[in-house]
Amino acid sequence: MKVAFCSSEVFPFAKTGGLADVSGALPFALAKQGCTVKVFMPFYKNIKPQKMYDEYGYTKEGSIEFYFIRNDSYFMRDALYGTPQGDYPDNLERFSFYSKKVLGLLKKLNFSPDIIHSNDWQASLVNIYLKLHYKEDDFFRNTKSVLTLHNLAYQGIFEKEKYPFLEIPKSYFTMHYLEYYGKINLLKGGIVFSDMVNTVSPTYAKQIQTPDYGCGLDGVLRERRESLCGILNAIDYNVWNPRTDAFLYRNYSAGTLQGKAFNKRKFQKELGLKVNKNSLLLGMVSRLAEQKGVDILSKALGHILKKYQIVILGLGDERYHQILKKKANKFKESFSLHLKFDEVLAHRIYGCCDCFLMPSRFEPCGLSQMISYQYGTIPVVHHTGGLIDTVSDAQKGGGGFVFRRYNPQDLISAVERAEELFRKKDMWLRLVKKVTQYNFSWEATADKYIKMYKKMLNSKSEIRILEQKI
Repeated sequence: MKVAFCSSEVFPFAKTGGLADVSGALPFALAKQGCTVKVFMPFYKNIKPQKMYDEYGYTKEGSIEFYFIRNDSYFMRDALYGTPQGDYPDNLERFSFYSKKVLGLLKKLNFSPDIIHSNDWQASLVNIYLKLHYKEDDFFRNTKSVLTLHNLAYQGIFEKEKYPFLEIPKSYFTMHYLEYYGKINLLKGGIVFSDMVNTVSPTYAKQIQTPDYGCGLDGVLRERRESLCGILNAIDYNVWNPRTDAFLYRNYSAGTLQGKAFNKRKFQKELGLKVNKNSLLLGMVSRLAEQKGVDILSKALGHILKKYQIVILGLGDERYHQILKKKANKFKESFSLHLKFDEVLAHRIYGCCDCFLMPSRFEPCGLSQMISYQYGTIPVVHHTGGLIDTVSDAQKGGGGFVFRRYNPQDLISAVERAEELFRKKDMWLRLVKKVTQYNFSWEATADKYIKMYKKMLNSKSEIRILEQKI
């Protein structure tokens, strides 16, 4: 099976979040199961393809190739999508250019894919253009498209004045296609024009069909419910493995957890925190936005930092940057704040902390809880989305601490329950050893994607579009 995989970010080349991790791992998992995969992404500033190929051993894979879409005026920028002050104003133009070039490049390569697998709003135009610009093209006659929704909150919404740049007839700027309350909505268009839509956990696939989680697109998703499914994400154990992780101070396993204790002491010292093995050390690697629970965490921090230690890594909304900076200045011995992206520090947070915080308001899947399990770092999570599918409470035999009501006090209570068990060293050790045995590998997930691809290829398209020439 031939797959063209389209994503605006792919680890290790460019990353802002979980989309990059999935896009960096799923193509290889598909290739290992016999698919021929070509990955298409923009050529951003600081990408050095050959160096990254060699460093991560990607040249060993013969059935996967990477292609970078280059336009220096669009992509040679310090960030992928915008700055803390807001998105780049020409994002529609940037990703429309990318999408058009992907389809043109496929023809130049003479690679007629069975499946075009696009991800999120940035690549949704690939699927739209496939159905509109190439519907009469024999080269794509048997090609089916899937759109994976990693986070429905980000939809690619633009003013209608930009519509002519898309080079799509005005007749498609209606509520049935690309129009959304008088504006352009690229994700909506992708949902409408793709043969199949999936999201990254079974629970989230159900939630997004409701007004509470549908982000204004629940009606569109309910219309596509027969072609909508949820496939749980996974993690790459070649990247996330405390036995081999070169970023840790000392490698360890479930049988050598004294190595984890050594990492914690070393980390506390390096960060300027009080070195104390009995202090519960909480970690968080996240986009600093309301979706990730930073609003309730900000309100809970004053209480948490009087009793526990916390290290936070990430970038996001400027208002949360300022709130967290004030807390960090006030609690210097218990709060280490890092407003940046840092792969080394991220690995150390997973490997050195006792607990990992994920107080997300909503969470399509979440990878961090799966990673934290592998490192014996116990997740503290809100009961939502993919976190429901992967974390159950330790008091009920599970591997984490879960709070159901989205408010600061319930978050504090979950942390306090974690600390209570942390004090019982034998019980805590048993919990840590148990979670390191959990398995969220890509093998089973890739198999589900392949079954979805085959289902698409064996069925007729249910998409109905206006009959007209482009």
